[in-house]
Amino acid sequence: MRILLFGATGMIGQRIAAELTARGHEVTGLSRSGPVKGDVRDTATLAPGHDAVVSAIAPPRDGTEPEAPFLEANRALIEGARAAGVRRLVVVGGAGSLQVAPGVDLVDTPGFPEIYKKESLAARSALRLFREVDDLDWTYVSPAAEIAPGERTGRYRLGGDELLTDAEGRSFVSAEDYAVAVADELERGAHPRRRITVAY
Repeated sequence: MRILLFGATGMIGQRIAAELTARGHEVTGLSRSGPVKGDVRDTATLAPGHDAVVSAIAPPRDGTEPEAPFLEANRALIEGARAAGVRRLVVVGGAGSLQVAPGVDLVDTPGFPEIYKKESLAARSALRLFREVDDLDWTYVSPAAEIAPGERTGRYRLGGDELLTDAEGRSFVSAEDYAVAVADELERGAHPRRRITVAY
């Protein structure tokens, strides 16, 4: 496939690019600061001829950027895909919108780390935005509560809207195995217009 990847220089974006390239896909990696520059807010960046788009952009963790620009970027991504005739979108999402109990999102629980709160709320708003889109085959992929560089095992569990935890109650996935899951979803297209989550 010919895949356009936004946020290609980030911790997760780099690993998605490496995984897709290793599988033989043609990846055009764009970022606002990398060697190949491109901004998701510029809808002209999303030129026709790509089979799919992956968005690994994220709001600043330190809360320096309000929620509105992040939603604007995701709206531009949606409009750009429509204009370019690219139906397949895979979006790197957040874990804060995963449910820990019926109707209770992780981000709304007591003790949720304040440093991640603004980022998580912005990501949850983006998920709500995608859930209104019925003319594109998007998939929003939430990681486990913890994601960090680690080992590529090729193993993971998939879930839906609920937070996945292991036998010890930990919710974790390596960035490498998260990238495997994203690549698998791109190739299989098994969860169109849905949010899924990835964890061990």
